[in-house]
Amino acid sequence: MNNVDTYTRTYVHTYTRTHVDTYTGHKQPVSHLLSRILILFAFLLMSCSRAASSSTPDPSTHLTPSALSNLTPDTVTPDTSTPTNTPPPPSTRPRYTLDLQLNYANKSASVNETILYTNQSADMLTSLTLGVEPTCTQSFNLSGIFLDGQPVSNYIFDVQNVQPYIRHRLEIPLAQPLAPGNKLTLQIGFTLILPVVANYSDETSLCSQIIGYTDKQINLVDWYPFVAPYINGKFVLHNPWYYGEHLTYESADFEVNVKIEDGANVVIASSGEEIVSDDPASRTFKLEAGRTFALSFSDSFQVASTQVGDVTIFSYYFPGYETSAQAVLAATAKSFEVYSQRFGAYPHKTLTVAQGDFEDGMEYSAFYFHSRGIYNNYDGTLVNHLTAVSVHETAHQWWFEQVANDQGLEPWLDESLATYSEIVYYETVQPAALDSWWWTYRFTPFEQAKPVDTSIYDWHGGYTAYQNLVYLNGADFLRQLRARTGDELFFAFMQDYLAQMRGKISTTPDFFRILREHTSVDLSDLIALYFQNSY
Repeated sequence: MNNVDTYTRTYVHTYTRTHVDTYTGHKQPVSHLLSRILILFAFLLMSCSRAASSSTPDPSTHLTPSALSNLTPDTVTPDTSTPTNTPPPPSTRPRYTLDLQLNYANKSASVNETILYTNQSADMLTSLTLGVEPTCTQSFNLSGIFLDGQPVSNYIFDVQNVQPYIRHRLEIPLAQPLAPGNKLTLQIGFTLILPVVANYSDETSLCSQIIGYTDKQINLVDWYPFVAPYINGKFVLHNPWYYGEHLTYESADFEVNVKIEDGANVVIASSGEEIVSDDPASRTFKLEAGRTFALSFSDSFQVASTQVGDVTIFSYYFPGYETSAQAVLAATAKSFEVYSQRFGAYPHKTLTVAQGDFEDGMEYSAFYFHSRGIYNNYDGTLVNHLTAVSVHETAHQWWFEQVANDQGLEPWLDESLATYSEIVYYETVQPAALDSWWWTYRFTPFEQAKPVDTSIYDWHGGYTAYQNLVYLNGADFLRQLRARTGDELFFAFMQDYLAQMRGKISTTPDFFRILREHTSVDLSDLIALYFQNSY
């Protein structure tokens, strides 16, 4: 998701976590990964690999069931905002409760995590596979695991990240197979010794460039172990690549309780809605049916907000950027209105935008980061990078958050739709800008390429070629599809696609199956032009 800034003509990383050479367009070598060897070992307790100050959490602290008892999730309470004769059944989505103690000064954290997991598949599960992304930066230190109150010691975890094919994989065998519909409670204690935000300082790194700290903020993204989605008989957990995203998320419910243990006066930007906490020293955030939970902390954040219906949209920013932050807020709010009308309702009560102290932008559930470089280059109009990226990232709250996809193997299903949503925004809000600026800014430079239905691992022509393929050619396919079917049918299909796949993980066959429920028009030539497979 890189893009060339239209004013400086330099790369600002607005659409991806990873870096590609901006002049040659070639991916960086991966030989450093191939030289690693496999280490598989089972253990219960782990010690921190780096020295810490006396106020840094001790990662070797032993966890007992009694120490973790406060993490047992509460019974799911039905939403009573709309009275019904019969309360809805409790959700079978995974439920994450995360008690986070953050030391802002020391850039470290201690976390107790509880996962209430229901087997929603038709298979007997004999193990669980979790993704642990912070292993990539050597930030994660495991203290202990309990399964239904019993300690677990036979898990497999490559904590040193020496084997590229299981680099962030935590596999937990189950003492008893988990039958369809049955539940278990998994409790995990861990600490985070946060890295400096990489901000693309190492062009060969495959790690997240966002998690960690700068002198202005701490960012927690993909910071906790999560159960990989179980699809077609296996847990789906891919390795990262130099461009694009690689993780697939199941819809889940979150409760995050935050304590700032060193007393720092920080503002918290969060994926979830803040609710009243029983503990005056703690702040609690909740998110239902989200994909992932992101947080950003800063002792200098300022915030602006606006209301769209019953949804509050926040714009967190650093001092000196009020004009740009207000523009981000306006573009986010307006595109929010457009997408709600064109595609369908937004499911959460808040949407947060946080200025990142790095040159990247990235979507998360009910949250996205915006690059500081884009704030610097805002020119006060709608025909600029800040507006285009704002409406793109807002669109991901529909195409990523509500309708998820395998981002590693089928990235077009969120990126093409988010890019095409930019067109929907501009044609609604400022049609003249669409004709005079957006097509030139976005589409004129791109080269025809196929297939659109490619994985992030299949394409080796560098990021620009990847963006042309997945973002722009994918959006061009949607443009041609709309022209072929007409506006009324096209948007009826988009609304139905959202309705049928909301809360699920969509595939390309799902997309075309639902499309054919709306039209009998022969699309074989169009599909053949853009896709490698028949649908």
